[in-house]
Amino acid sequence: MTTKSYSRRDFLKKNSLAGFGAMFASTAVFPSMASEDIKWPKGKKMALSLTFDDSRLSQIDKGIPLLDQYDVKATFYVSPNSMLKRVEGWKKAVKNGHDIGNHTLNHPCTGNYSYSKTRNNALENMTIEMMKKEIDSANTLIKETLGIVPVSFAYPCGNTFVGRGIDTKSYVPLIAAQFETGRLWLSEAPNDPLYCDLAQLTGMKLDGKSFDEILKNIKPARDNGRWLVLVGHEMNDTEGNLTSFLSTIEAICRYATDPANGIWIDHIHNIASFIKEQRIK
Repeated sequence: MTTKSYSRRDFLKKNSLAGFGAMFASTAVFPSMASEDIKWPKGKKMALSLTFDDSRLSQIDKGIPLLDQYDVKATFYVSPNSMLKRVEGWKKAVKNGHDIGNHTLNHPCTGNYSYSKTRNNALENMTIEMMKKEIDSANTLIKETLGIVPVSFAYPCGNTFVGRGIDTKSYVPLIAAQFETGRLWLSEAPNDPLYCDLAQLTGMKLDGKSFDEILKNIKPARDNGRWLVLVGHEMNDTEGNLTSFLSTIEAICRYATDPANGIWIDHIHNIASFIKEQRIK
C-alpha cells in the first residue's frame, strides 16, 4: 500500500473552495474597499485617539484637566464603582466633550488573573447571556448617572471570549450589535481605517511609555495613514502599575495639535463615525 503525497500547491488547491465562500462574504461587506483609500479630513495624514480604562480617580483629578488645557477629547471606558466616586467630575467630562464608554459592570477577565477568580468573575465560567447582563447593567447605570448611552466599548483585559474548550464563544458579535466600536488592549499594530473591524479596534499600550517611545508608533502610523489608538489607565506623574505619565500625555497633546504634524487627534466615537461614513461612499 502506498501513501499519496501532496505538495503545498495541491493542498491549497484542494482547500481553496472551502475558503472561497468566506472570502467572498468578507469582500462583499465593503464592496468599495478595493477602489481607493480612505482620506483623513482636512489633509490630515493619520488619526490618533487617547483612551483610558477603569475610571481611575487620577483621570478626573489630574488627567482630564490636562487634556482640557489642550482641548483634546479622549475616550474613557468607565467602571461604575469607581465612576460613582467622582460623579460630578464625570458629568463635567461629558459636558466638555469627552467620550464615555462601557467597560462592563464588574470587569470580568480570564480566571488566569487571580482577582477574577476571587471575585467569581472568570470569563471561563461565563455565558453570552451573563456577559450581556454585565454590559446592559453598566449601560443602565451610566445612563442613570451621567445621562448618556455609551456607543463605545472596551473589552476588559482585552479578552473577547466566554467559556472554555469546545464551548468557548466569542462575544465580539454581541458588542458589534450593541455598540459602534469595541476596543482591544495590548495590540501590536494601529488600525487600517479601510480594513479594521470596528468591533475589534486594536489598542496599543500607553502606560509606562515615554513620548519618544510613543513617537516610534506615531511615525509609521502617519506614514501609512493609520488610526493609532493608545490605551492607558492611571494618569499620573509618578511611576506605578498601569500608569500613563502626565508628561507623556502632555507631549502627545502638543505634538498632535501642531498642524505641521498632520494628526487628527480625537476620541473614538468621532473617528469611528467618520470611517463609517467613508466606507458607505
